[in-house]
Amino acid sequence: MSENKKQTSKKVAHLAAETLHNPKASAIAKSLAASALAQSHTGKQTSAAMEHKASEVLQSSKYSQDTKALAGSVLAQSNKERKLK
Repeated sequence: MSENKKQTSKKVAHLAAETLHNPKASAIAKSLAASALAQSHTGKQTSAAMEHKASEVLQSSKYSQDTKALAGSVLAQSNKERKLK
């Protein structure tokens, strides 16, 4: 399986931490934040289910720029082989 060595940036990790501590953040934002943090300083990659959620967020106009930033980071860390199929 192809490995993606990208990791969450410090800026996105900070945004993810703020999102997780925000009681007003949506469930999807918190889910994306948790995924982004899980991939910070680790070799973990985005799951297929999280890839799907993140792509839906990026295609929708109802989500904030912060949520879309988290979604973009999560997608950037996805499994490249899975994208090619």
